[in-house]
Amino acid sequence: MSQEKRRGLGRGLSALLPADEGVRTLPIDQLQPNRHQPRSWFDDSGLDELAASIRAQGVIQPLIVTPSGSGTYAIVAGERRWRAARRAGLKVVPVVVRQVRDDRQLLELALVENLQRADLNPIEEAE
Repeated sequence: MSQEKRRGLGRGLSALLPADEGVRTLPIDQLQPNRHQPRSWFDDSGLDELAASIRAQGVIQPLIVTPSGSGTYAIVAGERRWRAARRAGLKVVPVVVRQVRDDRQLLELALVENLQRADLNPIEEAE
């Protein structure tokens, strides 16, 4: 594993977001899935649960996107939230726009975001 990749591990969202990039909203229809998305399957019941949560609480963590041309943005991190927000009927979602050098960096950032996530265990969920 490269030194750059190791530096990203364990840093969570800060590995994806430089401190000077702020949150804004974009129309949900201007976002498109990342063609390098490491997650190949999205559980329908899980998306329905997340959509219900988004209806009640909104999108709590912004999606990370990068310009992809013609006024559209590719999702770097947060495709599951985007899919659930669409199911929830949202028209806009919070995003952080990040410039990505190339497809390799796009894939690396998507992998870091997915590898960093640790689901709550059943005891934590019950508390």
